[in-house]
Amino acid sequence: MSKSVTPNPWQALRQFTAARIALGRAGVSLPTAPQLDFQLAHAQARDAVHLPLDTQALALALASGWRAPAAPAGAPGQEAGIEVLCLHSAAPDRGTYLQRPDLGRRLSAQSRAELEGRAPPARPFDLALVVADGLSALAIERHALPFLQALYQRLAPDDWRLAPIVLVSQGRVAVGDEVGELLGAQAVVVLIGERPGLSSPDSMGLYLTWSPRVGRTDAARNCISNVRPEGLAYGEAAYKLHYLLSEARRRRLSGVDLKDETGAAPGVAQQDGVRFLL
Repeated sequence: MSKSVTPNPWQALRQFTAARIALGRAGVSLPTAPQLDFQLAHAQARDAVHLPLDTQALALALASGWRAPAAPAGAPGQEAGIEVLCLHSAAPDRGTYLQRPDLGRRLSAQSRAELEGRAPPARPFDLALVVADGLSALAIERHALPFLQALYQRLAPDDWRLAPIVLVSQGRVAVGDEVGELLGAQAVVVLIGERPGLSSPDSMGLYLTWSPRVGRTDAARNCISNVRPEGLAYGEAAYKLHYLLSEARRRRLSGVDLKDETGAAPGVAQQDGVRFLL
């Protein structure tokens, strides 16, 4: 640290958090380096909000890189993995999406018709997985596939009948209710890019809703937030979601009546460092 910068006595605590604490000061101002770091983080957050999601590339990666429990390895005709559908919300573009959150919560007429036109499955789906860009397509591009691979390891031993994975461009959390209802799934989980922060432009959230239908409120959902290597690790998030899914199916509910009582996942490596507030 430059001699012109007065150090902060809390500086030792910076090893425990990515938050901007104990930055010191130069006179009555912020030192130049932290100020430049802040401007960079702000720019990264803005870029994450406006970055378009490459749905075709992600669909290809999901279809070939993740196999559903309903398609065990070596099953005839299942070598390509799970089916992936690319849909769109009622928000026609990014500008409209940011100004009209309500349009991001519903499917476009064309996408709704596409789901309505599908033949019903021989046996109802237990779970629909919806992947939406949300406010950070960067989070989805980085974390959706590795998280789903970790989730599969948890779901594989159970008898989960999965619907096709649905990618929704310009989607909000509640769009999963309409997708789950049209697919006739008992539960829906929405993977979505969360609002970028100044230390986390790529944070992914998971939202579970039992018995999805249009009009569900947030009280009916369970949320697992900050899924990324620097936050909640994939294996830990998959462990928590698997618990919530299992309990939701057993008790036929989700939201405020369903609590995460898991603790730390056994056998999942914890992040480096000590969580000094816990």
